[in-house]
Amino acid sequence: MTADTGSALIIDDDQQVSASLSRVLRKTGLGAIVATSDPTRALELFERHAPDVVLLDLHMPKLNGFEVLEQLRRSSACDGKVPIVMLTGDDDSRQKLLALSKGATDFLIKPLDTTEVMLRVRALLETRGLERRLADQNRTLEVRITERTKALEVSQMEMLDRLATTAELRDDDTGQHTCRVGRTAGRLALALGMSEPAARIIDPAARLHDLGKIGIPDSILRKPGALTQEEYELMKSHTVIGGRILSGGQSPLIQTAERIALHHHERWDGMGYPTRLAGADIPIEARIVAVADFFDALTHDRPYRPAFSVDRTVDMIRLSSGLHFDPEVANAFLELVAGELQYLVGTPASRFDWWQDD
Repeated sequence: MTADTGSALIIDDDQQVSASLSRVLRKTGLGAIVATSDPTRALELFERHAPDVVLLDLHMPKLNGFEVLEQLRRSSACDGKVPIVMLTGDDDSRQKLLALSKGATDFLIKPLDTTEVMLRVRALLETRGLERRLADQNRTLEVRITERTKALEVSQMEMLDRLATTAELRDDDTGQHTCRVGRTAGRLALALGMSEPAARIIDPAARLHDLGKIGIPDSILRKPGALTQEEYELMKSHTVIGGRILSGGQSPLIQTAERIALHHHERWDGMGYPTRLAGADIPIEARIVAVADFFDALTHDRPYRPAFSVDRTVDMIRLSSGLHFDPEVANAFLELVAGELQYLVGTPASRFDWWQDD
């Protein structure tokens, strides 16, 4: 900021001093100068004109300089960096310390020296200008960082989504199971009272729940009949494989996805896998996905069985509450489904838009 683009506010009950200061400040090239001899108008003028420098007399009737200084510093129009120069005829160090503690920037001793006033004001305006330019640069930098972060997040999500789809296509010809589970898990998270940002993380993270199936042979994934015990044990290892692939991530999304991939087959009663966690020891994201995954898997065809009806699957979730599933999560899901079914009683799963193929 240069002087000819700045503005000043003078607050002094001595009109001759104000007039003299105005003449001096005009010589610095200030673009606008507002003066008042009424300290009760100081705050109004300050907020209306947003000056770049304030010259404030210390001894005035009605309101003294300390009181006006406090008003200005508390004002929402003040960013805390507008320089406020106190004018006083007293060279009292105690008053200077008090003024500094209340937010004064500098002092000028009356009678005022013209050259000193010009030099002090110019220096303050230059500092103010540098601070503004730095603030503008910081805001620009923050915008660029935000844009690049969003771009990186989008790129990351595209990569993860393709990775999830690659794994899913080996087990689901449409490749939409992961998307449906993600949408259902996100809605369920909101129904449980989670914040919208948390739910937004659970949705994409849940899509990676079966990522570990990349490491399971097709002969097991697509086997049309029942698995042998040995095959079943190998199938269960997809949780550990998925957790290992996602381990060590730095972002909340990857960390959440790791917990889901590793623990979405744990059971509330501790009889699940791979680590037999029980109750609240199971991460909440995994408890949510356990219900969403169970519902979607059963209401869609698999190589080894046809789809179950919505009603039958809902009954199974109800009966498994407190055993397989977290009761709170199961109840929230049942309420969520009931809200959809009140208009679509008996409608097959293929009609529910929030768990369907895109």
